[in-house]
Amino acid sequence: MSMYRVFIVEDDDKIGELLQQSLMKYGLEAVRCSRFHDLKLELVETAPHLILLDIHLPHFDGYYWCRQFRTVSSAPIIFVSARAGEMDQVMAIENGGDDYVTKPIPLDLLHAKIKSLLRRTYGEYAVQPAAATELEAGGLKLQLSKNELEWRGHAVDLTKNECLLAECLIRQAGHIVSRERLLETMWDDVQFVDDNTLTVNVTRLRKKLEEIGLEGAVETIRGHGYKLSLRE
Repeated sequence: MSMYRVFIVEDDDKIGELLQQSLMKYGLEAVRCSRFHDLKLELVETAPHLILLDIHLPHFDGYYWCRQFRTVSSAPIIFVSARAGEMDQVMAIENGGDDYVTKPIPLDLLHAKIKSLLRRTYGEYAVQPAAATELEAGGLKLQLSKNELEWRGHAVDLTKNECLLAECLIRQAGHIVSRERLLETMWDDVQFVDDNTLTVNVTRLRKKLEEIGLEGAVETIRGHGYKLSLRE
């Protein structure tokens, strides 16, 4: 299960540390949140496969953040809260959650729920969607079968890496995609990939976009990554 990353949204340091250590013991990558004022951006940067979310949080509650997360991620969300009321659990599901565990946390049960959700979402029980042949955002079309970008009747061919980069940015159009996520999307083993290689590929993609009449569509968000911004 080491391929899976869990994002822990918990403001109690002791509970957060307990969850992180427990998940790591089971071979999961566990990332604790640190910016409670901007959890949505931190979620995008982390790109988790599953989220553990408390209800009582600084600034905004877990229900609010669950709705925000659902605008940028379809990862399973398990609420972990001291609130044991039936209405709290109903609200968790209605706001986009997938499951609910009450505190004090029964770790064996939590691990079983995590394993089940990961298996259903990504593993052998996952429903495999039909492969898309075309992606579109703001009028920009990516023909995956031909590695081709099209904008207002103008088309340009892409290399394999340029196509992978364009696909990732189009799927998250309007949202920041971290450099780490782009690297993982484009290369199986990023350990030996020079970070400048990504910069070169972004530059090449920008030039291809300019060829079909789109200038400045790929924004550099300093310290975070890149964002595809399109205005029809």
